[in-house]
Amino acid sequence: MIRTAFASILNVRALGVMLLLAWFPALCAAQQKLTFGVPGVPAIFGTTIAFVADKEGFFKKRGVDVTVRQFETGAASSRAVAAGEISAGLPPTPLVVSQVSNTDVPLVGIWGMEHPDWLIGTTDPSATCDSLKGAPIGVDSVGGARSIALKIMLISGCKMKIEDVQQVALGSNTGAAMIAGQLKFGVLHIDDVPVIEAETKKPIKTLVLQKTSQPVDHYLLLVVRKDKLAENRDAFVRMVAALIDAERFMRDPANAAKVAQAAAPTGRSADFAVKSLKTYLDMEFWPHDKDGLSRTNIEAVGKGQKAVGNIKDDKAIASYERLVDPTVWRDAYALVNKR
Repeated sequence: MIRTAFASILNVRALGVMLLLAWFPALCAAQQKLTFGVPGVPAIFGTTIAFVADKEGFFKKRGVDVTVRQFETGAASSRAVAAGEISAGLPPTPLVVSQVSNTDVPLVGIWGMEHPDWLIGTTDPSATCDSLKGAPIGVDSVGGARSIALKIMLISGCKMKIEDVQQVALGSNTGAAMIAGQLKFGVLHIDDVPVIEAETKKPIKTLVLQKTSQPVDHYLLLVVRKDKLAENRDAFVRMVAALIDAERFMRDPANAAKVAQAAAPTGRSADFAVKSLKTYLDMEFWPHDKDGLSRTNIEAVGKGQKAVGNIKDDKAIASYERLVDPTVWRDAYALVNKR
């Protein structure tokens, strides 16, 4: 009887050790703190997925401690990642492709958003592309995401050059400037439009929609430093797994109100957030059960950046293999679907 009791105690202890070993990778990942830099103050609506992953506990569920931090622009988050100040950022893909091609900055993409939501909008109902010549146009910063999008849309949609217009750097306040009547033209996100229209009681006219003028494109890349990825790959896999969880959560209409609450850092009201959510899900803004790292789209961005002069004449376009590491998402997807 004593032997039986002793054996039972040993079995319980053995089971405890086995459980501890099973949970050990997750415990280690949880001890590693990651900072995820997202663009916009207030944040752009595309970053809602990161706030959902945080507020709904998906980062913690996957065993990693992630702080979501807002940056004025995606370019600023990219610089912070490159400098080692934060773990990951979500800068515009054209910027990353140009940076890596020109300077071989040690960034690599591990997840992405393929479909840009940029447009050139105006409060002037009679305006055309010709009206843009010499006009001030609101962007985030010269060389920032809105600026890059403007350059692309002017070339593809209006057959104009960036030098033909005046860029006005406003951070995330282009919409506010248009509402105040300070600007007639601005580079806007799709979800900016209903907000401006509600405030001005006037329709916004779309002069160029990037998704239409350049159908094969790429918007944002989740980037990390190559050396940091090698050192702490498991934590980044778990972070991407949480984004997969968040996208599935957002896709369920029953969760729309919770998503709208998590989107508070974007500055959108709950009503606007719910309406924007449907629009963005319909265009598969956040990749659904895929990595968002399409070779065709990313290589198209490289060719486009070379064509407009953002990649120097003496530099080659960085290869797809240099720009992205699709194995992180592959392992994250396997983790999410593991039973």
